[in-house]
Amino acid sequence: MELLNTIVMQGLGRNGALTPEDKSLLLGLEINTRRTSAGEVLWHEDADADQFCVLKEGWAYSYRYLENGTKQILKFYLPGDVIGLRDFGFPRRLAGVAMINEGVVCPFSYQQLLELFERSALAVGMMATVVRQQALLTERLVYLGRHAAHERLAHFLYELYLRLKRTGAVQDNSFAMPLSQEQIGDALGLSPVHVSRTFRMLRDEGLVIRDRHRVRLPEPEALAQLVEFNDSYISDSLPSALSALSAASAASDTLKPKGGR
Repeated sequence: MELLNTIVMQGLGRNGALTPEDKSLLLGLEINTRRTSAGEVLWHEDADADQFCVLKEGWAYSYRYLENGTKQILKFYLPGDVIGLRDFGFPRRLAGVAMINEGVVCPFSYQQLLELFERSALAVGMMATVVRQQALLTERLVYLGRHAAHERLAHFLYELYLRLKRTGAVQDNSFAMPLSQEQIGDALGLSPVHVSRTFRMLRDEGLVIRDRHRVRLPEPEALAQLVEFNDSYISDSLPSALSALSAASAASDTLKPKGGR
């Protein structure tokens, strides 16, 4: 349970204080851990929405098929992300989800999610998770509609850099990126050829070095400056009043007699 402990708990902990009981509930999400293969579909678009899952290892993505047979990738999921929360409240899946490479997922039920929601601190963390996932989609939409190819790719890479850096997956400004040019193109509205050409452009400018499935940003700040990156949508910070309320609730739960509510 080590990875779930260090990534999911730390992420939710930034959104509110966690009690020992909260941590125990989170560890319970890993009971049904199972290994997945590269390309495995976790669920199809319009399938019954009957569970969620924590991505413990590997990368995944959500997608929609368009009428012309092409695919639009909506979001990439990294280790520690909770997948499926966007479908909460809908009877059927709004999008399909598939693995990019081999990994490990931890499915959990609506009942387990509701048990988490009963805990004030965890409810705040889960709500913040859903809102931030939506913010990622909104930011992608802005860049698809208003920016040139090299700006889309630069913004995408810097966003990945920040997300992976938060989980300790960046060393010397370098990180693994197990994505094909086709997958990147499906996310950014570009052809694979255009993706390749744009990588070369960023390489020639000294901003991005890609070696197969590894990417290095020699000067991350320069890449961020190129696209005038505003990291407010990816920030972990909560409004002070909400953070204080969550902390107070967690403290109150800690003081309750064992077995009390």
